[in-house]
Amino acid sequence: MTHASPTPSGNQGARRFAGRELSAYTTLRLGGPARELVEVGSSAEAVEVLRAAEGPTLVLAGGSNVVIGDEGFDGTVVVLRGGGIAEAGGRVRVEAGQVWDEFVAWTVANGRSGVECLSGIPGSAGATPIQNVGAYGQEVAQTIAAVRVWDREKDEVRDWAPEECRFAYRHSAFKHEDRYFVMSVDFRLESSELSQPVAYAELAKRTGVEVGERVPLAEARDAVIELRRGKGMVLDEGDHDTWSAGSFFTNPIVGAHVYHELAGKTGGEPPHWKVGEGRVKVSAAWLIGAAGFEKGHRKGNVSLSTKHTLALTNRGGATAAELLALATEVADKVEHDFGVRLHPEPVMVNAAASGDQSQSPR
Repeated sequence: MTHASPTPSGNQGARRFAGRELSAYTTLRLGGPARELVEVGSSAEAVEVLRAAEGPTLVLAGGSNVVIGDEGFDGTVVVLRGGGIAEAGGRVRVEAGQVWDEFVAWTVANGRSGVECLSGIPGSAGATPIQNVGAYGQEVAQTIAAVRVWDREKDEVRDWAPEECRFAYRHSAFKHEDRYFVMSVDFRLESSELSQPVAYAELAKRTGVEVGERVPLAEARDAVIELRRGKGMVLDEGDHDTWSAGSFFTNPIVGAHVYHELAGKTGGEPPHWKVGEGRVKVSAAWLIGAAGFEKGHRKGNVSLSTKHTLALTNRGGATAAELLALATEVADKVEHDFGVRLHPEPVMVNAAASGDQSQSPR
């Protein structure tokens, strides 16, 4: 591939630390100590460290979609820094450590359409296929052409086709499966100064078009960032509403009969989207509000965002236990009132809200 406007990759050798608090590496500012923490400047360096590590391992980059328990991680934590963007053959390859929003800004500046509505999302490019990151009518599965993966068990590097990744709503073959390490992601983007057809009503309204119309890439990006900022979803050190993992709960997907029962219990039509034959996705934020939780609902040192009920935030000095207690309170009340269980969207590491499973990477 021919390189185009890459970000410096680092490659200056691994830096090792013992007992470092993981709260310094997550956007929630939560997480206890790591037995060993290793900072690397490339995916290749990360593979070397992971291959040699003894005991459990965990990979972090932006730390924006993870909840780490107060006891920390009794193993090796690899912190991936550095990145790069390369373009050739109709594809754009992004290194796993690349800051995601910097990549989106690059696509807009270079007339590459397909991920502009994913502007302002914190974290790294390597995390996007794991979560099948999506927002404002786009998700990465729509444009991913391949994912380069190191298989720990076979000790081999291979490019996975999209169908092998088993993308689903906020899910993939990589989520909750520590066998695979994402090294880079290839995107197939349209050469155009226009966005993809706007698929989200709120974004269409903000840009002054009808759903299905296209707008200039920069206009779409600016509108998405402003919408996200208004919900406390753009990182800001001075704004505790952004000390979060983004949307904490996924929108529940239920059968049509469950949705009709839910509509009867709520006395109206909850915001929803059809996602297939007989399946409906319901707004988690709306359910939280309907269950009586207001923006800013507080429990100790954590609270729902004052801007958006779907974000659980650290108001300063919080513990992961406090955050999980609030998550359990919200999920229990929604289930009690409406018979629908909300499930966390972030990866949980030695941490679990009541009714959910903690992931334990190795």
